[in-house]
Amino acid sequence: QEQLVESGGGSVQAGGSLKLSCVGPRWIFNSCEMAWYREVPEKGRELVSTITFGSTEYYVDSVKGRFTISRDNGKNTLYLEMDNLKLEDTAKYYCAACWSTDEMPPYKNWGQGTQVTVSS
Repeated sequence: QEQLVESGGGSVQAGGSLKLSCVGPRWIFNSCEMAWYREVPEKGRELVSTITFGSTEYYVDSVKGRFTISRDNGKNTLYLEMDNLKLEDTAKYYCAACWSTDEMPPYKNWGQGTQVTVSS
């Protein structure tokens, strides 16, 4: 399984911003849909946003208007710009790639996660 590596997490006050990055191998950025998930122990792993190879974006309702997903295929990098952060955005954020019906959640490749903590 190819490794994805996230960065950019940290601690921020409510209302603040963070930008997450995810770097991976070239072939993933040349062909795969990618996504951001987040996980808190009591809720499990939940989808945040997806982006196709052609850059069609999807967001769950709770982050619409506040988060922006993007990808730079030339730099092998996926981004998640998070603005107006709320306490409930506190979670470990994971980068995922290559949609697959054989997996649940349905992505073959995952990073190790980066922690985002929002405080009041």
